[in-house]
Amino acid sequence: MSGGYVTFCSLFCTLYLAALHSALPADSNRGQRKIVHVQEDETGEVIVQTAPGIVTTHRGGTIILPCRYHYEHSGEDPAPVRIKWSKISDPTSFTDVFVSLGKEHRGFGSYKNRVFLQEHDPGDASLVIHNITLDDYGRYECEVTNELEDDTGTVKLDLEGVIFPYYPRLGRYKMNFHDAEQACKQQDGILASYDQLHEAWLNGLVWCNAGWLQDGSVQYPIAKPREECGKKDTPTGVRNYGYRHKDDERYDAFCFTSNLNGKVFFLKTFHKMSFPEAVKACEKNGASLAKVGQLYAAWKLQLLDRCEAGWLGDGSVRYPIVNPRLRCGGTEPGVRNLGFPSKKYKLFGVYCFKEKHGNEENELEEKIKDGINQWKSNHV
Repeated sequence: MSGGYVTFCSLFCTLYLAALHSALPADSNRGQRKIVHVQEDETGEVIVQTAPGIVTTHRGGTIILPCRYHYEHSGEDPAPVRIKWSKISDPTSFTDVFVSLGKEHRGFGSYKNRVFLQEHDPGDASLVIHNITLDDYGRYECEVTNELEDDTGTVKLDLEGVIFPYYPRLGRYKMNFHDAEQACKQQDGILASYDQLHEAWLNGLVWCNAGWLQDGSVQYPIAKPREECGKKDTPTGVRNYGYRHKDDERYDAFCFTSNLNGKVFFLKTFHKMSFPEAVKACEKNGASLAKVGQLYAAWKLQLLDRCEAGWLGDGSVRYPIVNPRLRCGGTEPGVRNLGFPSKKYKLFGVYCFKEKHGNEENELEEKIKDGINQWKSNHV
């Protein structure tokens, strides 16, 4: 074969903390770029097929984005293969993640010092990402290039987590797109994607107010159509207002958050507190007021169940219910919201958040090891 031929594929491989899920339909609007999966027929030639995949992890985890390529060269001294990973913002916008050319490797932006190639064997271009963040969620492109040709493929990185609707103290429908983005970040989240909102709807999320999503669209999930929520004769599902003007139009937000690097807890005190007193109480315990996203993550992922209302960092008062009971606000699980009462005059409990530090984990591991060694010495 003259010149050279490069192609690659997104294949199943062993992941550190996640499994490769079922394949998704390929994007059809990528211009000349190809999303490829390769197989070799009996002649040794390459057959190109579309087959991108999904990998799933959580915030703080480690993941492998699988990518392989097959390269046949005719010369004795082939040029090094260039491997480039990018994050796809939209069909025409890419963010550099990692580039490799021979022995030269470079990570970019927030990915620097968190990414490297797996390189288990020749043709392995899989990317390892450490300490996954919420912003890492999305689609990635693996591009393999030699001196003559290049091919690309995509993998979607999904996160385990929870959707939560949000509006600020100012009230409902007060945020443009940029306000909504900032509000989610302040509450330990990011704007949710349509896929995340749709999955949350399938799992029972119902919300009658429209909110911004990551792509600039405005949508909301409905299970029981009624006049005040888009009329009775409209179908159930995720209602879509379409893409709205990001500066001028105002709605609520649907935020997404994932695993916590720490613990949310209800602080036991002798009396209820105003908001300023709640701030000081958490600080005295080496913690801070929990954010809304942190309380949702604790409810969904750590099964925090507490039938006591408490202050959160944004000035709202909420409480998480895993096991519904009538005296705790209804028959459905969820995070109950009492709104934004007076910070000075209204008295409640407080939910605090204490971050987990690496040295604490190491100390715990050492205590466990010491305990095991002590047990062995007493029983041998």
